[in-house]
Amino acid sequence: MKILLTGANGYIGMRLLPQLLQQGHDVVCAVRDEKRFSIDGETRKRIQVIEIDFLEDIKENTVPKDIDAAYYLIHSMTSSIGDFDEKEAQAAKRFNTLLKETNVRQVIYLSGIVNNEKLSKHLSSRKNVEEILYQGAFHLTVLRAGIIVGSGSSSFEIIRDLCEKLPLMITPKWVLTKTQPIAIRDVINFLTGVLGNEKTFDQSFDIGGPNVLTYKDMLKQYAKVRGFKNWIVTVPVMTPKLSSYWLYFVTSTSYKLAVNLVDSMKMEVVAKDDILQQLLHIKTHTYQEAISMAFRKIEQNLVVSSWKDSIASGQIKNDLEKYIQVPKYGVLKDEQKMKVEDSERAIANIWKIGGENGWYYGNWLWKIRGFLDKLNGGVGLRRGRTHPDRIYPGDALDFWRVLLADKKKRRLLLFAEMRLPGEAWLEFRIDDDNVLHQVATFRPRGLKGRLYWYSILPFHYFIFGGMIRNIAKH
Repeated sequence: MKILLTGANGYIGMRLLPQLLQQGHDVVCAVRDEKRFSIDGETRKRIQVIEIDFLEDIKENTVPKDIDAAYYLIHSMTSSIGDFDEKEAQAAKRFNTLLKETNVRQVIYLSGIVNNEKLSKHLSSRKNVEEILYQGAFHLTVLRAGIIVGSGSSSFEIIRDLCEKLPLMITPKWVLTKTQPIAIRDVINFLTGVLGNEKTFDQSFDIGGPNVLTYKDMLKQYAKVRGFKNWIVTVPVMTPKLSSYWLYFVTSTSYKLAVNLVDSMKMEVVAKDDILQQLLHIKTHTYQEAISMAFRKIEQNLVVSSWKDSIASGQIKNDLEKYIQVPKYGVLKDEQKMKVEDSERAIANIWKIGGENGWYYGNWLWKIRGFLDKLNGGVGLRRGRTHPDRIYPGDALDFWRVLLADKKKRRLLLFAEMRLPGEAWLEFRIDDDNVLHQVATFRPRGLKGRLYWYSILPFHYFIFGGMIRNIAKH
């Protein structure tokens, strides 16, 4: 089958793509920006990539007319607190309009379980998108899931941060809300299982794992799988705003996502039945099995995708392209260069920068800077990096965003997503003479920006000087 995969660069899309290819399908991937589509060269040869931003007006329809099915995996909960529901509705309407000109027979939409009459804004938006898609000129299959557990998923990473960092937790009362977590592997099995299955046409199905748990149970069971104990005290006085700040400061989530998550966590999310599970003969994994499988992927460095790499997790709003040209005028710079004896080793060191590996010099200073950024409403250092030695354009790298990562040209360019009175770039490049160039560029915003640069100049002498020495000689 020829399949249109929207949201192909997202957490679910990156997991679904290899399964579709393995099953022999011809896949057309729709992404906002092809340059930040984090896939290897061999996979890129096997697919067709088209650029479509469903959140903007679409001038030209580039969707092939001969597609047989499509996956709708578009959502914008992480990008906004106020108007994400309006954006999601507009995106669904644009999707319907584009697909009118194709031969598509089935559309598969991953939504959220709906149990309450009074829904959170997030779940209400998902339900509204479902109703819009049902108006399309195709057969719709809706899969409604609750908490998705897998390496790199936002739910898993938040639980991981909470449990690993806080042996004693003072938690709001929403931790007693019931939910039905499902392993990412099971979600993918359901998504591929309904493809082309006429018994699932024009229907909505709840999908979930075998365990109905409270969020407190999930935290407790996570600790059990990891082999330690945690203590959880529930208090009734923590407001939604305080809860959002609590998640934001303790975990790697953005504040926007924290607000929307807290809003949804007050709603019970439990599957009504297991009709689809019986129809497709899928045996789902327990919550503890899902946690164990996630850590096997992490330990083997096989994490395919992470929510942290989404553009919405940082400060860049959309197009990375406009930041790639580093400005030359009206900027302040710290330039370092050093001859390297082994350029391949130096490139390997550069490609491992950040995350658990650190920044090669003064890591405690980088951590302080990350903490201050978090206090100021920024992303901080907690995003880390998805893979220890692979980098793609668009990836998150602590409080930086990868703009360009070209091993053949031996160049890595990062853009700062921390809160700054200006804009900052950090570039690593090895020239033909095996000289490593390390350039920090800052374009200040007014007097405040210049005062900021000169106030931290003494630290630059040690940090940047030590960093290039260790990259070159490590």
